[in-house]
Amino acid sequence: MANIVFIATSLDGYIADQNGGLDWLHSVPNPDNVDMGFAPLMERVDALVMGRNTLEVVLSFGVEWPYSKPVFVLSNTMTQVPAGYEDKVFLVQGELKEVVQNLNEQGYNDLYIDGGKTVQSFLKEDLVDELCITTIPVLLGGGSSLFGELDAMQAFQLIESRTYLDAIVQTTYRRAN
Repeated sequence: MANIVFIATSLDGYIADQNGGLDWLHSVPNPDNVDMGFAPLMERVDALVMGRNTLEVVLSFGVEWPYSKPVFVLSNTMTQVPAGYEDKVFLVQGELKEVVQNLNEQGYNDLYIDGGKTVQSFLKEDLVDELCITTIPVLLGGGSSLFGELDAMQAFQLIESRTYLDAIVQTTYRRAN
C-alpha cells in the first residue's frame, strides 16, 4: 500500500500562480507530448484522491476525462457528483486516516494523491509514502505553495531523478524508514 504524490511545481515551490493559473506548466515546449511518467503512474495506482478544488480545475480543462481509475473527492461541501461523472467520481468525507483505511479495505491500496490542500493534509497526517515532484524551470514569485507547515520533520530518500525535454527535472522520493 502506498499513498503517492505526483505533482508539478515551479522552481520556487508553487503549484499554481498568484491567480490560480496553471499556464506556466506549459512553458517548456513539449511537441511530442512526453507524459513524464503519468501513464506508468496510472498503471500503478488503484485510485486517485483529490479535493473539490482540484476536481473543479480538472473539469475546467475542457478535455476528455484524463483518469482511467476511480477518483475519490474529499469534500465536506459537495453533495453530489457533477452530471456525467457518476461512474468516475465518488465523494468521501471524514477523518483522513479513516478515509484511507476505508479505501484500502475496498481494495484501493495504491492511491495517487493530487491537489495542494489534499497533499498538505496527507503530509500533516503523515500519510505520504512517496513524492514525485516535477520541477518546471520558472519562478512564480507567489501563488499556491505545495508544502505547508508540519508538526514534525518527515524524512524521505531519493529514489530517482530524471530530466525531461532538457529542462524539466522530476525527482522521486520514498519515505525513509
